[in-house]
Amino acid sequence: MSAYRGRTAITAAALSLAVSLAACGTDGESADSGGTASGKDGFTVGLLFSQIVQTRWEKFDKPLIEKKLKELCEDCTLEYANAEGDVATQQQQVDTLINKDIEVLIMSAVNFRSLRPAVERAHDAGIPVVAYDGLVEGPISAYVSFDNERVGQLQGEALLKALGDKADDGQIVMMNGPQTSPTNISFKKGALSVLEGKVRIGKTYDIQGWRQESAHTNMVRAIAALGTDSIDGVYAANDGLAAGVISALKAAGIEPLPPVTGQDADLAALRHILSGEQYMSVYKPFKAEADAAAEMAVALGRGEKLDDVAETTVDTPTTKDIPAILLDPIPVTVDNIKDTVVKDGVYTTDQICTPRFESACEEAGLTE
Repeated sequence: MSAYRGRTAITAAALSLAVSLAACGTDGESADSGGTASGKDGFTVGLLFSQIVQTRWEKFDKPLIEKKLKELCEDCTLEYANAEGDVATQQQQVDTLINKDIEVLIMSAVNFRSLRPAVERAHDAGIPVVAYDGLVEGPISAYVSFDNERVGQLQGEALLKALGDKADDGQIVMMNGPQTSPTNISFKKGALSVLEGKVRIGKTYDIQGWRQESAHTNMVRAIAALGTDSIDGVYAANDGLAAGVISALKAAGIEPLPPVTGQDADLAALRHILSGEQYMSVYKPFKAEADAAAEMAVALGRGEKLDDVAETTVDTPTTKDIPAILLDPIPVTVDNIKDTVVKDGVYTTDQICTPRFESACEEAGLTE
């Protein structure tokens, strides 16, 4: 099932957002950068996130959305909740927000299909839904995310580059996220489009809940089945899975560690990359995504069309031609940490370069 149609490049509107990334975390940001001028008529926007396993949601996405919302509509307010991975909880949260008379709902759904009834209830109440960082079935009004197949392609390309000549007769393990949403399916599809036929895939696991502990357990099984000398690389779909993989490889005494991919540019992952334990991650500029979601929400709350914001569309099995912004992800290796997450203000060098990583940071050019 292909959930996407139309262009997958950064749209013109998204590009205007990406240009302002360097200002993330600074005080000199313009309120009208990439968006509509502040409005006087306020309303309430609901924001529901799906989980707290990844630190980005609470640490970056929520405050960035809230900040951009205030820039675009100073009298608007935000009602926030996190379902912590539970479908029933998120369904109840949708009902609670409907009863609070929100005008728009931004939602990162716990489950692509299971939240359809909740989306339908919001729609019936006249509340447009912006799907955030992943699609959801039902009558959603807008979608903002990254080109998720491209995420997988970047990971696969990086792994093949790290393997070099070993790819010809080598073997890897694939550690995917749960295959319950188009987003996760796209990660895997993108990776396979690069890896299949180029390297042998010895074992494949789909990890429910993106749990690091499950990745560790399954990597232990892969090592037992394939042998400590027969794993040349590991495709890990995100940084949490990568951490579980790395801990299992180290516990098995495998040295040097094979290249391991990741996604989300978590702080711990950046340190793994600096120390050589993880080969790469994928940075998805949170500010561009958060800004786009806030712009869509404000436009919808004011009854405006999204033609000037979204210049592509996506489909789901239930809804066609959904206005969408699909942003470009960025691969991160030891060579460009400074020019990506540090430059954009996601992390400072002081946060990354604790005493344990001081020499690695110097070698990578993060400190002098």
